[in-house]
Amino acid sequence: MLATQSETQFLDEQDAGWKAFVRRLKWFDWLYAALLVVGMVYTFMSLDQHRDVFDTAILLGMTPVFIVTGWWWKPFRLLFIGVVVLALLATQFYAGDLSRANTQFFLKFMLASQSAIGWMSALFFMATASYWLGLLARSEFAAKVGTSLTWAAVVMGVTGMLVRWHESYLIAPDYGHIPVSNLYEVFVLFCIITALLYLYYEGRYATRAMGAFVLVVISAAVGFLLWYALAREASDIQPLIPALQSYWMKIHVPANFIGYGAFSVAAMVSVAWLLADRGILASRLPALEVLDDVMYRAIAIGFAFFTLATILGALWAAEAWGTYWQWDPKETWALIVWLNYAAWLHMRLTKGLRGAMLAWWATIGLVVVTFAFLGVNMFLSGLHSYGSL
Repeated sequence: MLATQSETQFLDEQDAGWKAFVRRLKWFDWLYAALLVVGMVYTFMSLDQHRDVFDTAILLGMTPVFIVTGWWWKPFRLLFIGVVVLALLATQFYAGDLSRANTQFFLKFMLASQSAIGWMSALFFMATASYWLGLLARSEFAAKVGTSLTWAAVVMGVTGMLVRWHESYLIAPDYGHIPVSNLYEVFVLFCIITALLYLYYEGRYATRAMGAFVLVVISAAVGFLLWYALAREASDIQPLIPALQSYWMKIHVPANFIGYGAFSVAAMVSVAWLLADRGILASRLPALEVLDDVMYRAIAIGFAFFTLATILGALWAAEAWGTYWQWDPKETWALIVWLNYAAWLHMRLTKGLRGAMLAWWATIGLVVVTFAFLGVNMFLSGLHSYGSL
């Protein structure tokens, strides 16, 4: 079928836009892309015995995604390079011997997974304090420190997760697995993703005032993480139970937590909106229109990824249990979360609803998300009980 004139014009505009985007790339952008390709080749060579077809597909697919992300969002390049350098240093320091985590100086105090996650936790707490100081004292310097500390926390968190992945293979080759298999690990993932989403919006809207609110929910997650690690010794690397020995976990869980992180950002920004609407801190916060836009975009992104995660979860369930849906408590609450935000987006996009009602709705949505994420594990049992407290 021949394309219509409008379709041809649209394709031409898209092609012109992409070409203009490529022409704006600098030498560092191409160096970054080259380093990622080299890193992919290195991973293929060094981890060949541990990779399956699905791992290969993920690696091949994520390389161009990370390249384009770094080209589009410039700070991501330095984050990625920094994390890779630190993770490779940790790998060299281990030299194939897990016991060196307690004897090698840099591993013991900085780069072993627990050390790196500990640094992440401390840095998030300090970032929260810095953002609030910047907001209340109108100190741009304190707010900038908050941004720097948040970036540093993300670097250490991602490094800790990558090193933990390596450590699992050092225990035994058949023991190794991606570190998103228990409540401790996904809480680390949640902190990282939520912080990254916030940092993107902070740069896009050129305001640090939202950090004081978003970092509160991250610090709360860190607080739970530390309690859980101490009370349950959850920081120890555990073998995968049979239910989680699936390639679906590697994509379902990250997609799910992009959704959770985005919904959390939206909820905390909506708290800022409600305060500003009542004249509380209004002069220190961005305009209501800016907060409203961040709220909407975060929920839209979260809804897209949560929808994808739900579909992937259904496919995983069909493979593991022979059916796509069983009304398990986790599945039921996932549906409640999905319907909640589907209704929120419907009311905004088709009914034109704005203002306090949507802000309250987004805030209360965090309660729904928290129960789906954590409450189900605490109070209900079912097929997903392997994630229980």
